[in-house]
Amino acid sequence: MSTYLNALQRHQDLFHKMVQCEPVLRLLADHIDHCFSNGGKLLFMGNGGSAADCQHLATEFVVRYKEERMPLAAIALTTDTSLLTAHANDFSFDTVFNRQVAALARAEDLIIGISTSGNSKNIINAINVAREIGAKTWAWTGESGGQLKGFAEHTLAIPATETARIQEAHIFAGHWLCEDADRRALAREQ
Repeated sequence: MSTYLNALQRHQDLFHKMVQCEPVLRLLADHIDHCFSNGGKLLFMGNGGSAADCQHLATEFVVRYKEERMPLAAIALTTDTSLLTAHANDFSFDTVFNRQVAALARAEDLIIGISTSGNSKNIINAINVAREIGAKTWAWTGESGGQLKGFAEHTLAIPATETARIQEAHIFAGHWLCEDADRRALAREQ
């Protein structure tokens, strides 16, 4: 089997297992709807490819996914290079998201920390700050959930250990959540 077909097979195998994530994703969709219905916003954070996913998904919520609707409040905490580099230089990369969460998060908000390993210290630390504020916290991880599972209130643990497959599933889950948010937002607008 070619390396391409092998990678495709691993992707397909994971997506067959994604059925088991439906109850968790439905709960997250309800939490997102509750957040938006109560004037809250989504705050996304992650590192590397997960940081890119944060930016991608925040954009889908604010601009639109598929349907024309009012913008939904979402911020990727991964985009302000001046803030990120100043904090990492002056304090520590382990707390790079803490000050943004402290400055921007409110109790009605929902914080999503994305870490394929579940062990990113800066995500764990910022989740703790969000919990102190009273915001709802979600971790998106790989199969084990890592250390993050013990800190976030809820975890979307993708049933895989391969980073690329976990990231593919995270973006699929994010797209479905955007689709669901479109549907609910349009129902509220009518």
